[in-house]
Amino acid sequence: MIHRVSTFVPPCAAFIDRPAPIRPLNWKPTMKIRILTPTLHGLLDYAAAAGLIVLPFLLDLGATSALALWLSVAGGVGLIVYSLATDYTFGVLRVLSFRSHLALDLGAAGAFVTAPFVFGWTGLTMAYYLVMAAGVVVVVALSRNETAATDDRTARIEAGSR
Repeated sequence: MIHRVSTFVPPCAAFIDRPAPIRPLNWKPTMKIRILTPTLHGLLDYAAAAGLIVLPFLLDLGATSALALWLSVAGGVGLIVYSLATDYTFGVLRVLSFRSHLALDLGAAGAFVTAPFVFGWTGLTMAYYLVMAAGVVVVVALSRNETAATDDRTARIEAGSR
């Protein structure tokens, strides 16, 4: 009977002697979770604007504070205005970059987070504003930071020419 000495090397030990990979100085680890194109973001903008205008009436936010109702309506109207001014598929004026649009989205989310605490809203009104703010943050986090030149339309045209 022949006895052999085990040469098993645990998987974690296999990488100890290897040098670290060489990467460019400007390399950053990124996760590819930005799945919303500017076009899809635009559709969500107009749907969210409609929700911001209609939902306060359906939820009767004006019962606790008229400001709670009209702040949401003003946010919806403002969203329509800066969406029309954004340089993406559903923009009309196209004077506002998509990056600036995302910054305005985050500013609106910040205002929606702080409003219940500043004005002392509780219950449904507070939950409404916090949920709306969280929705905006999620949409911005999942949105690709592209310009109209690299939008869906251009990608489809390029795909057709190959």
